Amino acid sequence: MVQMENHDSSSTTATTTSSSFSSFKTYFHALSDTPHRLARRACSVSTSFQETSRVRAMSGTDMKRTLRWYDLVGFGVGGMVGAGVFVTTGTASRRYAGPSVVLSYAIAGLCALLSAFCYTEFAVDMPVAGGAFSYIRVTFGEFLAFLTGANLIIDYVLSNAAVARSFTTYFVTAIGVSTKLRITVHFLPKGFNEIDILAVALVLILTLVICYSTRESSLLNMVLTVLHIMFILFVILMGFWRGEWKNFSEPGNPKHPGGFFPFGASGVFNGAAMVYLSYIGYDAVSTMAEEVRNPVRDIPVGVSGSVILVTVLYCLMAASMSLLLPYDMIDPEAPFSGAFRGGSDGWKWVSNVIGVGASFGILTSLLVAMLGQARYMCVIGRSRVVPAWFAKVHPRTSTPVNASAFLGIFTAAIALFTDLNILLNLVSIGTLFVFYMVANAVIYRRYVSVGTTNPWPTLSFLFCFSLTSIIFTVMWQFAPPGKPKAFILGACTAIAVGVLQSFHHTVPEARKPEFWGVPLMPWIPSISIFLNIFLLGSLDRPSYVRFGFFSALAVLVYLLYSVHASFDAEEDGKLGHNSGENAKESIETEDHKLEV
Repeated sequence: MVQMENHDSSSTTATTTSSSFSSFKTYFHALSDTPHRLARRACSVSTSFQETSRVRAMSGTDMKRTLRWYDLVGFGVGGMVGAGVFVTTGTASRRYAGPSVVLSYAIAGLCALLSAFCYTEFAVDMPVAGGAFSYIRVTFGEFLAFLTGANLIIDYVLSNAAVARSFTTYFVTAIGVSTKLRITVHFLPKGFNEIDILAVALVLILTLVICYSTRESSLLNMVLTVLHIMFILFVILMGFWRGEWKNFSEPGNPKHPGGFFPFGASGVFNGAAMVYLSYIGYDAVSTMAEEVRNPVRDIPVGVSGSVILVTVLYCLMAASMSLLLPYDMIDPEAPFSGAFRGGSDGWKWVSNVIGVGASFGILTSLLVAMLGQARYMCVIGRSRVVPAWFAKVHPRTSTPVNASAFLGIFTAAIALFTDLNILLNLVSIGTLFVFYMVANAVIYRRYVSVGTTNPWPTLSFLFCFSLTSIIFTVMWQFAPPGKPKAFILGACTAIAVGVLQSFHHTVPEARKPEFWGVPLMPWIPSISIFLNIFLLGSLDRPSYVRFGFFSALAVLVYLLYSVHASFDAEEDGKLGHNSGENAKESIETEDHKLEV
């Protein structure tokens, strides 16, 4: 009898707490209970088994498994090789690396491959559409996952709006007209007064495509990517045909430094920090994991293969550009088309061809990014930290229509009036932060099994290694050249290697990936941690101010809405509180892997 009364009491409590937003009274009551709910939910982790079963079922209909490894390679190449490479190559060569920008692209490609390995291990073990959000949720808990996911969504929306507006610029170049195809509204503030109807139309059309079918989106991406690569190969061949090998070592102005390394080794690495942004996009491939037929085979080939292919293309493009002109004569804003415009009139048509190729690149990168952002939002909706409406998968199309439509309209609204330069200053830092978090997460997940191992040695290592990397980066960026700087950089390197080696020999791995794992653990993810911190150090101060603003906004949303919504979902039995369940995760993971 007492047991029944207790059961009824708990049911009443669940009913009361599961409606935090039903009225102002219940909401204010929920706010007063925020410290308790925060303590319960913020560090609550999910498991691989739950992410691929109970959490995934919250979308209703499953996404269709229609993608193969070549679809993933196409998505990866299409997502990375946008129009930005036509600009970043010139800027990196002119201001930072000179002809050695070829090595800058090779180093940046290696960095991207190391990060891609971290994504791949998670995606194979846990083939869901959540990407970095899901990976961090199963390691560091709900709050850090939400903070990461919020910054990632903001970066996706703003960068997609910027890319859509740049399409108008390259489209004008391709068709050879001088008008801007934008409407100026004089009573709006500068930077927000040029209305871009073409960018809005492009975003809305692609939104309809990704809502209709992932398979058809893949076919469209494959066609556009092949066309884009053909234009890139054309540019490479033209550069090697018309270029001169002396431009690899001789500047146009004899007063400027010459040689293959005119700015020294530091110039190569600073150039790598800049061109690394051209590789952003491969992470969107991991969000397709839920729609891949054979995740164990297709995901490693698709992610790593696309990064390697893009690295080769980028290095050849950089070499082609360096052959066309001496580094000090390259136009940073339009390096390839500028090189041909500066020649005889008979070659000016090549700049129009480059405009066409860049337009195809914009279409593919925008399509892949919009696919990725919708899947991130869908899985964030499954965790109930945003409204569950975003998690719904349409039963006929098997795509996250709600998330796709909402983010598409939001992106189109921003692309309508916001200037390209304002948007570009808002992106990149959030994506690098996410890459840093995923590299930390893969180490933590390998060396910590909650309930059976002590997490503090791993957390202490991650903290010490990150701190040493930050000190190295600050000294590299701000210390004046000389022996003291070299000594401190050398000391930081020795300490980082010592800490890494000590951790490697004293802390055993708690789990071994059955299908695919990052090789040379923990060296590769540790190098990825350092490189992402180093690249974050190359960004300007306003980027950090904006990152802090958006992060603070995300924290506010979490405190006012997300923590209460997820608490309600836990009380309703839709989410678990896994402080005790994690001891069972190894058993659940085995069951999950048998299912895979």
